Amino acid sequence: MNKKFAIILLLASATTLAACAKKAPEVLPPPPAETTQPTPPAPQVQPTGPQVGSQAHFAAAVGSSTTIYFDTDRYNVDSQDAAALQAQAQYFARYPQVTFTIEGHADERGTREYNLALGERRATAAKNYLVSLGVDTNRISVVSYGKERPVALASNEGAWAQNRRAASVIIN
Repeated sequence: MNKKFAIILLLASATTLAACAKKAPEVLPPPPAETTQPTPPAPQVQPTGPQVGSQAHFAAAVGSSTTIYFDTDRYNVDSQDAAALQAQAQYFARYPQVTFTIEGHADERGTREYNLALGERRATAAKNYLVSLGVDTNRISVVSYGKERPVALASNEGAWAQNRRAASVIIN
């Protein structure tokens, strides 16, 4: 009976499964419509040129106005210096996060101590003018190099004129 029972059970299972089987449809549904891939986001365009707030960016924005020049034994801001400092002030107003140093320099004539003091007065004069134009004094530091960092090495009036300067340098 055991064998008969197993065969009956097997036949009943097969019949039950056959009744559950799906018939294939007479007509197949159409294939899914082709979907277009979502448009990838446009690549982010990296700005060309120097990074904002760098010395290169500052120099590109104000040109030769990063440095002002002085007469012999002078530290007053003349009209040409004022125009350069106004260009700097506009840059610093546009980029309020930028901090910078004004470096005071002198030519090779005079003692080391005298030239350090003169460089300090030149840098301070430039700083005071920028502050008068609205640049926050906390963004500006002043340093004097006196005659220690010349840009022109000759010992003539042309070289001396290039070395009597105050240069604005961005702090990174």
